[in-house]
Amino acid sequence: MLRSFDGTEPQVADSAYVDEAAVVIGDVLVEAEASVWPNTTLRGDHGRIVVGEGANVQDNAVLHEDATLESYATVGHSAIVHDATVGERALVGMNATVLDGARVGEGAVVAAGSVVTEGTEVPPSTLVAGAPAEPKTEIDDPHLEATADRYVELSRRYAESSERLD
Repeated sequence: MLRSFDGTEPQVADSAYVDEAAVVIGDVLVEAEASVWPNTTLRGDHGRIVVGEGANVQDNAVLHEDATLESYATVGHSAIVHDATVGERALVGMNATVLDGARVGEGAVVAAGSVVTEGTEVPPSTLVAGAPAEPKTEIDDPHLEATADRYVELSRRYAESSERLD
């Protein structure tokens, strides 16, 4: 569902996929080949939300207040990104939280269930875990880097072949 707020409408690229069960409100930009999956909420009422080219926001995730996903970033199921930036090809794991003013560096991974506290800078290509999230190891995993590419392809399949059955 796309909804305006205070006269501002979401902008969605033609090649992006926004599931009809997602809620996208207000000042939200969904760029080319990005995907927003079922039961996701992107609420652009207190700042702009940007879902960069090829980025994906998976089921039940929430983005609010100046949240930015750079190109090919991934936000996993039920994760929260609040007033924070997730760098290019970075991954926020399932049920993880990234809080105000934090930045997840390019190619970094926030482990499932972790909490990146306010103002934290996660270094590029680093796995962080825990609450609060702390660096655990450097990573170089092509499989993880390709996560967003797989979602670009999956979103194309959904756009072409899924149909409502009610």
